[in-house]
Amino acid sequence: MLKIAIVGASGYTGLELIRILHCHPEVMVTCLTSEQSAGKRISEVFPTLRGRCDIVLENLEPVRVAEKADLIFTALPHKAAMEVVPTFLELGKKVIDLSADYRLSDPAVYGEWYEPHLNPDNLKKAVYGLPELRRERIKGAKLVANPGCYPTSIILALAPLLKGGLIDPSSIIADSASGVTGAGRSAKVDSLYCEVNEGFRAYGVGGIHRHIPEIEQELSLLAGEPLKITFTPHLVPMDRGILSTVYAAPEKAVSNEALAALYRKFYGGEPFVRVLTNGNLPSTAYVRGSNFCDIAPLVDPRTGRIIIVSAIDNLVKGASGQAVQNMNLLCGFPETSGLEGLAIFP
Repeated sequence: MLKIAIVGASGYTGLELIRILHCHPEVMVTCLTSEQSAGKRISEVFPTLRGRCDIVLENLEPVRVAEKADLIFTALPHKAAMEVVPTFLELGKKVIDLSADYRLSDPAVYGEWYEPHLNPDNLKKAVYGLPELRRERIKGAKLVANPGCYPTSIILALAPLLKGGLIDPSSIIADSASGVTGAGRSAKVDSLYCEVNEGFRAYGVGGIHRHIPEIEQELSLLAGEPLKITFTPHLVPMDRGILSTVYAAPEKAVSNEALAALYRKFYGGEPFVRVLTNGNLPSTAYVRGSNFCDIAPLVDPRTGRIIIVSAIDNLVKGASGQAVQNMNLLCGFPETSGLEGLAIFP
C-alpha cells in the first residue's frame, strides 16, 4: 500500500482528498497536518469522517511528515507550499501540490502576480498536472502542479480548438461562475451566508484574477503563440461547482456537427471528459461530487461565434479529484482508481 500524507488537511480540498482516497484500493492515508487544529482528530474537524478516518492532526514538520509517507499532497495556500515542498523533494518524496506555487513556469510571472518565488529552480521540475494534455509527462514527474479550478474548466473547453488552429487566439472571452467553496474554508466576510445568499456577483473584474496567467500560459502553449484572454469570475450562492462559458471567433465558418466531431475525436477515450451535443448543455448539478468535466461546443448562427460551455466540481476535477488522477498516473495505478463514483444528484 502506498502511504499518503496530506499537508493542510483541514480545508475543503483536504477533506475531499480524504474522502476520495478512503475508497482507493492501493493507498493508505498515514499522516494529516493542520496548524490550526493540531492535536484534534480529523473527524472532530469534519464529522462526516466519524468512524472512517480518525487520524490525529499534526503540526507541519516536513521531515517527520516525510518519514510517514511515500507521496505527499500539499493542500496549502500559495507561499506556504513552496516553503516545504523543497524539503519533501530532497528527501526523495513525490509531491502533488494543490497551491499555485508551481503552476507558472516563469518565476518572473509568478512574482508579478504573487510574490518572489522562494525556489524558482523547482518551477522547471514541476509538471502541470492536467492529465488530458500532459499524461505522459505526469507519469515521470517528481513534482506535479495541480491545476486551478477555473483554469481546468477553461483550458479543457478550448484545447481542441486551439490545438487545431480553428479560432482566433485574440478573441477569447471566458465567464465562469463558482460555488462558495472556491474561496476556501477560512472565515471571510465575503463568504458569510448573509453576504452570499440570494446574490450573484462578479469579482476580480478587469484582468486581475490570479488564475489569468495560468490560463494564458497553458492556452498559449496550445495555440503555439502568446495570447491574452478576457476572464471574469462570478460567485454563485451554492456550495460547489464551476460553470464556464467561453466565447471565441472561428478562423472560418464551422458547423455544430463539425465541432461535435472535433471534440469527440480529441477527447475520445478520456475517462473524465464527457462531450455533450444535440442541444444538451452542462450543469454543475450533473458533475457534483464527481471527477467529470462536461463540455458542450456549439455555434451561435447569428454571430458566427463559437460558444463552449463546461462544468466541473471545483473541489473534485478542479482540485482533489484531479490530484488523485495525477497520483494514479504518477504511481502506475489505473487512472480511474478511487474516482469511479458518479455525481450526486439531486
